[in-house]
Formats: sequence, structure tokens, C-alpha cells
Amino acid sequence: MITQLAADTAMGAVTLNVADLDAMTAYYRDGVGLDVLSAEVGRVSLGRANAPGDVALRAADREIVILVETPDLRHAAPHEAGLFHTAIVFDSEAALAAAVYSVARMRPGSFTGSSDHLVSKAFYFDDPEGNGVELYWDRDRSAWSWTHGQVEMSTLFLDPNAFLQEHLTERGLEGAGWGDARVGHVHLSVGDVATAREFYVDRLGWDATAELGTQALFVSAGQYHHHMAMNVWNSRGAGRRQATLGLGRVEIVVPTADDLGALGERMAHYGLETRDDGRSVEVDDPWGNLISVQRAATP
Repeated sequence: MITQLAADTAMGAVTLNVADLDAMTAYYRDGVGLDVLSAEVGRVSLGRANAPGDVALRAADREIVILVETPDLRHAAPHEAGLFHTAIVFDSEAALAAAVYSVARMRPGSFTGSSDHLVSKAFYFDDPEGNGVELYWDRDRSAWSWTHGQVEMSTLFLDPNAFLQEHLTERGLEGAGWGDARVGHVHLSVGDVATAREFYVDRLGWDATAELGTQALFVSAGQYHHHMAMNVWNSRGAGRRQATLGLGRVEIVVPTADDLGALGERMAHYGLETRDDGRSVEVDDPWGNLISVQRAATP
């Protein structure tokens, strides 16, 4: 039985349940600079139109955030399991600077911090409904340091004003929305790290790339620094989620139908309940976060 996700597995879109669809669409479109890919009553998909192709994502358009209007749901409490942040990675420091400047100008009070993580440079915000958002740029993989299968990451001071002064271009001053962008990773709030490791590493098939004791776990495929992370910083001891605003679904994209079939077999082997329509396998993690693993679109 195949026990790991394929090396070219990637993250797909993050679905958010939202109360104010117009305000949230404006934030991700006009602030972050994402393209509206489709819009219908109660649902808006944003991402990159005509995104460059890659091994794991072969669609002309790349979804990044899907907003579903669910005004009857309550906001999640801070201590509950769910989304810690959606992390959008940009292909250049100039494109990242444009997005950071755009969001900061649109919602100046939403900035929550910035860090140099050695593998990346990251800026953190809260969207209008309190969902965490990370905007970041990766250093070249040749600059990453690995020891015994663990990637070296840190949280070093990163001056946002100095970063913008160095990398914000005339084009960036005019607005965000250019350069390649995608969901680089998704960070979840969970009840405990040991249970997260059992599900995400031992069952789902990610490789553990960094661990912070009982506080946080970072996992990936193909030696990326992390495609997903789980922490207990706000949510230690949290139980199963109820339906709330915030995280609706996390998508993972595997390259082939065989990879999807292997995942389904693993889930059955471990007795996990799934929903399998032949194109995706959906499973709830131990806290009720919906994980949808999909095969990549064919050309």
C-alpha cells in the first residue's frame, strides 16, 4: 500500500464561509489582488486567471479562495479548531510587495505582523471577518537548510517598511494583481499535535518537515518547507467543530487518478469515513475540518 502523498502534490483552493460576500470579495479582489474567476448567487471564486501551468495544477485558471455566503452561521470562537491562516505565495518579492501595500492601504488596521522564516518572507493580516491571511515569497530551495529530514525555519524580524522601500515598484504602487500566485500552504488550529500527526502524517500521507514539541507540526510533500501546518497556540484541547463562519474546506491536489485511488485505499484501511465521487476524496480531520483531495485537471 502506498503510504505517502506524491512528491508533486500541491494545495488547491481554500473555501471560506462568509457573512458579507461583497465585502469579502472586495478584500481578496481589490486588496490581495486576486482575479474573480466566477461569481454566482452566494458564491465567488477568486484566484489567478490563465495561471501558468505546472505539474500538479493544469487548469487555465487557478482557484485560490472560494467564498460561500452563509450569513446564518455564527463566528467561531478564538479557542475553537479551524483556520489559522491561508497562505498565498507570490513568485517575486515585487509582486508580494504590491499585494502587501495594497492590503495595508485598503485595511490599515488588519496587519498583524511580519517575519523572515529563513525559507520565506511573510506578512500577516486578518481579512474583514477575522480569517488569518499570510502573503509570502519563497527563497530559492537551494537556500533552505535541512538536517535529518527537518527544514530549518525561524521567526526573525522583518521590517515591513524597509521591505516595501526595497521592493515596491511603480507598478506595485498602481495596485496588486500581477505575477503568479497560489495557495502555498494552509495552517490550521487544532486541539493537539499528536492527534494531528497521526491523521496528517500517518494516515493522509504528508511528510513531517518541522515540529515544535507539542505546539505545532509542519508537513509537506516533495520536500517543500510546508504545505500544511497545525498548531495549538489558541486552540489547545479544542474538540470537534460545529458549522461556523470561517473555514469551509481545504483542497489538496494530487497529480493522478492512481494517487487519488491510493489515498482512498489508505483511508479505508484506517477505517476513516470518506466521500468519494471518483474525482475527489473528502474526509474530515479529527476536528471536523473538511479535507478534499482532488486529482489534477487534465490538459
